[in-house]
Amino acid sequence: MNASPELNFDEMLRIRLGVLKREHRDLDDAIHALGESVRADALTLRRLKKQKLLLKDQIVKIEDQLIPDIIA
Repeated sequence: MNASPELNFDEMLRIRLGVLKREHRDLDDAIHALGESVRADALTLRRLKKQKLLLKDQIVKIEDQLIPDIIA
């Protein structure tokens, strides 16, 4: 059993993808909770939504890297 303690590139991307998805889900929960608040701060809500969109862009980019190119 000579398993290498180092992660290859795809494994690192999958770990990063999991972290980003978790952050995206947490932001979604925060946005939902803030939106239901009586004293919702519009600026904070906008910033959270922008941050969520940036995370989504990063998620899509990593998913594209993990999917092999198939020549049709």
